[in-house]
Amino acid sequence: MEKTLKKEVELSVYNSSSALSSSDFDLLKQAKSALVSSYAPYSKFHVSAAVLLENGKVVIGSNQENMAYPSGLCAERVAVFSASAQYPGVAIQAIAITAKSETMELDHPIMCCGACLQSICEYESRYQNSIRLILQGNTGSVYIANGTQTFLPFQFDGSALKKL
Repeated sequence: MEKTLKKEVELSVYNSSSALSSSDFDLLKQAKSALVSSYAPYSKFHVSAAVLLENGKVVIGSNQENMAYPSGLCAERVAVFSASAQYPGVAIQAIAITAKSETMELDHPIMCCGACLQSICEYESRYQNSIRLILQGNTGSVYIANGTQTFLPFQFDGSALKKL
């Protein structure tokens, strides 16, 4: 072995949403209210996201399943794509993500899938800013990360696509 590459991550953990700042609490509350728009008849796993833009606007999204897998779309991508379509050129500051299951209690934060993390990474790269991720299940503790690199430390950032 020639060398070892090690990346460490930092994550803030709160016992409940009541311990959050008022802005983080409000964004998470908006994400939770968007759970009603989730369409998850197959997985019974409802996910929603609320995106805070630098202009103060909040755009919500929820997972949308389709019987022809993988034609559905995760809540995070619905939200960030909608935000970019509705407010082109406006950077994303934060995303609150929550979930509720019809088959089990979700008392811990849920994690974005790799495709969603990579999509959020694109917006970080595009606007040269880290996006705050606020994660909670239906209840319980809250994880806060200052950027996608926390969960996707070896992300594809597009630098390999640059021409010489």
